[in-house]
Amino acid sequence: MEIVPAAGEAEKLGTEFLVLGVFCDGPLMGSARAVNNRSAGRLAAILDQAGLGETVGATCLIGKLPGVAAHRLLLVGLGKAGRFSDRAYRQALAAVAVALNDDPVAEVVVTLAENEVPRRALSWRMQQAARILADGRFDFGLPDRNIRGEKCTITLLVPQALTSELVGALRQGVAIGEGVSFAKELGDLSPDLCTPAFIARTLQAMSNQFGFSLDVLGRHEFEEHGMMHFLARENAVAGACKLFVVRSDHREAAGRPIVLIGDDVAALQAPAKHEPFAPPSACDMHGIGSVLGAMRTVERLGLALNVVGLIVASQRGASCIDRDDGHRARKPSLLGDVLGYAAHFSPSCVITVAALSRASFIALGSHASGLFANDEGLASELSKCGGISGDGVWQLPLWEDDPPLPAGQDAEADQEIECPADAIAAASNLARFATAYPWAHLDIAGTASTAQRRRSTGRPVPLLAEFLVGRARAVPGHAIFSPRSSRNSIHE
Repeated sequence: MEIVPAAGEAEKLGTEFLVLGVFCDGPLMGSARAVNNRSAGRLAAILDQAGLGETVGATCLIGKLPGVAAHRLLLVGLGKAGRFSDRAYRQALAAVAVALNDDPVAEVVVTLAENEVPRRALSWRMQQAARILADGRFDFGLPDRNIRGEKCTITLLVPQALTSELVGALRQGVAIGEGVSFAKELGDLSPDLCTPAFIARTLQAMSNQFGFSLDVLGRHEFEEHGMMHFLARENAVAGACKLFVVRSDHREAAGRPIVLIGDDVAALQAPAKHEPFAPPSACDMHGIGSVLGAMRTVERLGLALNVVGLIVASQRGASCIDRDDGHRARKPSLLGDVLGYAAHFSPSCVITVAALSRASFIALGSHASGLFANDEGLASELSKCGGISGDGVWQLPLWEDDPPLPAGQDAEADQEIECPADAIAAASNLARFATAYPWAHLDIAGTASTAQRRRSTGRPVPLLAEFLVGRARAVPGHAIFSPRSSRNSIHE
């Protein structure tokens, strides 16, 4: 799959598929107006009968128009012009991505970036378009799976001459989209496949492709670094849990590393009445996929950053979270061990990505990931990146002590259902292990997959990628991209 930028006149391009955005009110604008003029008003006549209405993302596929070079046209509703926003722009692009997946073509021209979005530059529109259209078009051939063979070239048409800023924005978008797509592939895997052996093969494939170094910590390292919970599990069941360390040793980058931590624990479910909490019977790859997707984006862009990924993997049925019978007594012991080990790298910051419980979904739904942080500067930075990327977060507090139960609620009743306070309690427990550096936790219980079909969303890769690109820009007197970045192509 290839996405390229271009400046030109849409009505004169002999593409298989031309995508035009149209507002439901006011005159046609930009490329839609040019196509309508070229076809002697045929486009406007079709729109009157198409019934797109005010729905953003509504589509209408039409055949060739007289005087227009494109073979087919896809009309995408943008809603009312006065209400066009970041969200509407992304919705329209998502509708185009769905249409292209349903009707694969070899050549497409998309003109949506020409529509101005309040307070957003053209470079932002290019990055968002490239990211959303790239997401889902990649297939990585994970271990034991085949790669699909279809090819597609998508041209993003812009209303001005191309600049290095626009080309760079498109490149970023494609790399982020690839990271999101990779996280989705991992997140959609059956729990039966999410074994330490499979994760090891996936990491080895990434190491071979990008030159990552890959280490697997064992009994000696557990003892050396005081990782007692890992050691206890190793003593109980050999190989029950593994900690993989993924890093780039050859990058010329300044500053201390950024450490990203992901694990394979599925969100905890509340137990049946009078039953204690049991270990999750299945694991998922959402946390791991998010970290690896972000690291893949860093490598595709060649960002001059030191990024270390710490990946926790467990055998199915081997709990990665200790619990007592009480709901509030969950102790994320393995993650605690990993947070202690992370200090070994003298990191500039550490970010954990996991679904500790479904309580954050109860509190925030699928709109935003829960954000917890022991450093307000890091929290503000992540919140800003969430707004830019559209991968939003909502900051929740950390408590020094477990909160008291609400008045009139006893411990037995508290075990039956989860409430938003449980997400705070779990994150507050984690915070006790992260005292040596700025730390943030992203609770993705509600955002990592869709509620209806339980399909992976690839979140929070867009947020993490925006954060990492921003960190690369912020290093004074240092190049954003490493000298080896030219070796990585954004095309597949």
